[in-house]
Amino acid sequence: MIEIIGPLSGPASSSGTASASAKHATLQKQLIERLQQAILTGRLPGGSLLPSSRLLAAEMGVSRNTVVIAYEHLAAVGYVIADKKGTRVSPLSSPTARGEPQASSGVPDVAYAARVDRFAATRTHVANSLPLTPGTPALDRFPLGAWRRSLERSMESALPRALGYGDPAGEPALRDAIAAHLRMARGVRCDGSRVVITEGAQEALNLCVRLFTNPGDIAWIEDPGYRGAKAAFNLGDLTMVPMPVDPEGIAVPSDAWRTHAPKLIYTSPAHQYPTGAVLSVARRLELIAQARRCGAWLIEDDYDGEFRHTGEPIASMQGLVDDAPVLYVGSFSKTMFPALRIGFVVLPRAIAAHTEAALQEMLRGGHRLEQLALAHFIESGEFGRHLGRMRRLYRERQQALRDALSEYFAPAQILGGDCGMHLTLRLPPDIRDRTLVERACATGLNPRALSGFALQQRADTNGLVIGYGSTPADRLAASVRVLAELAGLPADRRSV
Repeated sequence: MIEIIGPLSGPASSSGTASASAKHATLQKQLIERLQQAILTGRLPGGSLLPSSRLLAAEMGVSRNTVVIAYEHLAAVGYVIADKKGTRVSPLSSPTARGEPQASSGVPDVAYAARVDRFAATRTHVANSLPLTPGTPALDRFPLGAWRRSLERSMESALPRALGYGDPAGEPALRDAIAAHLRMARGVRCDGSRVVITEGAQEALNLCVRLFTNPGDIAWIEDPGYRGAKAAFNLGDLTMVPMPVDPEGIAVPSDAWRTHAPKLIYTSPAHQYPTGAVLSVARRLELIAQARRCGAWLIEDDYDGEFRHTGEPIASMQGLVDDAPVLYVGSFSKTMFPALRIGFVVLPRAIAAHTEAALQEMLRGGHRLEQLALAHFIESGEFGRHLGRMRRLYRERQQALRDALSEYFAPAQILGGDCGMHLTLRLPPDIRDRTLVERACATGLNPRALSGFALQQRADTNGLVIGYGSTPADRLAASVRVLAELAGLPADRRSV
């Protein structure tokens, strides 16, 4: 037996003092661990009769009490079974046989891999603070003083009540504040009872999938499109059908409603991500009408519609008609800061009341202090003032980026520009976007490859998605010049 479980370290006896007791307990732990390993690896196979506590104690040179406690622990966990005949090893399933390494083909379990393999790496993980990162706001311009005052106010007025669980749909004060803002700024038809607070827009997308689809349902997604929507659809075991995007937004083939009738449709109509296209009114109305006919739901992701740079803001698709089958999704990651992790979904009136029981089971109210602080931040006018400052800042930075791209990438086509915090640059076929992005990351720049957002690779998905939200205007020209050099553009292709 001692050869099977190995020697124990430490003194074999105790003097009754506190320190000796600690050492004795260490021997118990060692014996338990050795016996567990011998059982798990098969060196002590199921059904094996273990030596009596007296005999094993003599073999190991420990007190009988040490062995008795070890056996009792193993029996409590189920490693051994004690009866009148003695202590026997329980029959256990083991990944290995008698300690021999199990041969591995390198292929993970099929059931596990079937889900995990859907998620393919599309970009290198680098710091989102690097220049040209899309989707990152100007964090150094956020009014921390005003936000701190809102947090302090929520703590003064809501503690200790706010330390407990809250309404699963979110703090009523925040839901009302968001609804009031959306009605005025985005033309959304809603009140606070239809707003559900989530942990960022990603949880809002996941919630839409869980509430309104079953595994195997068909979901349409813009292609190229937002990777977070693809992840949500994959987690819901949905069958994704890519829909092409043109200058008027998502372009649904005429026969798709018949051949691939969807249950869920993802769109970003105010500022398509990543091409920047604005979905035309005609297509918005057609989507709503067709969705009603086939019983589908539209997800309207209004991720940065607040930052319109030319003309009047483009109102939401949700507000075009009364009680449209639209799930309006938004967050404060772009308008405030990503670490806040507060998003929301506005449910249609017809179903909002029917989801209450499901939300009670699926969500737990949390981040209550931050939610109450955000409600005050909106109601006090600080949110609106911050948006105004950011619109002016991003308008300036976008123009600087556009000028730099026109100078250094003259042959390329620039997409978008009326909204948001990024521009998309289509590249000629001799410049591969993923290769260029790898080189850029190595030099401290962080644009994204347009092809990484596409389910189906085409010639028009070769390009760069370039952010300007977090990059000062005076750094954009130098950054774009480095990109042009990395792309190997000759001098005559780097000027207008």
